[in-house]
Amino acid sequence: HGANRLAEYLDKHGLAAVAIHGNKSQNARTKALADFKAGDVRIMVATDIAARGLDIDQLPHVVNFELPNVDEDYVHRIGRTGRAGRSGEAISLVAPDEEKLLKSIERMTKQKIADGDLMGFDITAVEAEKPEVRERPDVRNSRGARPARGDGDKNNGGRRDKGKDKGKEK
Repeated sequence: HGANRLAEYLDKHGLAAVAIHGNKSQNARTKALADFKAGDVRIMVATDIAARGLDIDQLPHVVNFELPNVDEDYVHRIGRTGRAGRSGEAISLVAPDEEKLLKSIERMTKQKIADGDLMGFDITAVEAEKPEVRERPDVRNSRGARPARGDGDKNNGGRRDKGKDKGKEK
């Protein structure tokens, strides 16, 4: 499950995290939530299904790893932070193929979501580390069409970020 993979990645890199999602047993979800509330772990990776109905006091941050397909789900997600007059921060990582979702959320909420670099992320440093891409001739078959790429998916699983805009905060 994607939530498990992200939590495991964070854990591996020194950030204690738990995952909570619909495929986990109720006991596993209860334990993950208890560990998070007790402060044993500081990061909970949750899917929309699992996050519904969670009551967590003083949740200072919500990070959207992916934007939801339904605008109202965005409002539900960020509503988890800053409750009862407390301040909170919502950060959304937006890939190029999610720009339409972002614009739709902004229309629905009637608010422009500020964008900016995420915690000093420097895209120019990342771009400088990339190896040069050699120009390749435009090879076409006898009918003039380009040959298939082989993976059958032009968008790489729906995500086209190559490290470019994923570091943007929106």
